[in-house]
Parts: sequence; structure tokens; C-alpha cells
Amino acid sequence: MDIKMVIDLRILVLALLTAGSILLFAEKAAAQNVAANETYSRARTTTFRRVFVRSKSLLVRGAVVEEKLLKNTEFRQLGLSITRDASDADIILELRHDLLTMYVFTVVEVKTQTVIAGGKLSSLGGTVADKVAKRFVKAISGTNQP
Repeated sequence: MDIKMVIDLRILVLALLTAGSILLFAEKAAAQNVAANETYSRARTTTFRRVFVRSKSLLVRGAVVEEKLLKNTEFRQLGLSITRDASDADIILELRHDLLTMYVFTVVEVKTQTVIAGGKLSSLGGTVADKVAKRFVKAISGTNQP
């Protein structure tokens, strides 16, 4: 065997070992990633249901309703949290202006596209955002049973 063949053989062996190591690490990383995603999904479904607030009213912004929900102690006790990403939501709370002082809210479970609660309320005698937050929590507390 001449020296060039020995060098070529060593380079080939080194390349094969490197490729094998890369594949091994990639496989381990993929397995860890899958395990982490499963853990995250399991934790998310057992601890928090994400709520997206959509306001179609010019007078009551979604952020104000979110603030009222977050101040409501029962909201967190029910295992609910706020998301700003509609595609990440489990529940959508939609508010729209109806007539003069009347507002309509609807609660939709995203997975099944089922309306699970809703109602009509007046802006007289209190803020709409506070009333919506209270009615939402009351409605969800009845439907949040496992």
C-alpha cells in the first residue's frame, strides 16, 4: 500500500465517523424535541385553557376586556389564561356592539367550533368590559367541568 492510499483510507474513515456522529446527535436532538413538545402539550391542556378576546366594537377594545379578565380572581382559578394569538386559543370571546347601549358577546370553543356561552348586556350602570368579564367567568365556570 502506498502512502496516498493510506491517507485516503484515513480520510474516508474519519468522514464516516463524523457522519455517524452527526446522525446520532441529530436523532437524539429530534427525540428530545418530540419529548419536550409532548410535555408542553400535556402541561398546557391540563393547566391552562387559552382565551383570545376579539372585540368588534369601536367603543370597547379587546385589551380592556383582557384587563378585566386578568383582574378577576376566578378567571385564573378556572385555569384560564389570555393569548394574543387567535390560532393558539382554546376559547374565543367575541364582543360586538348591537344597538345604542346594547352589546352581544359570544364564547366559542375553537376545537369544536361550538358556541358554549353568550349573551346580551347593556352599557348602562357599569362598564361593558367589566360586565363581559364577569359574565364570561360565570358562563365558563359552568362549562369548565372535566
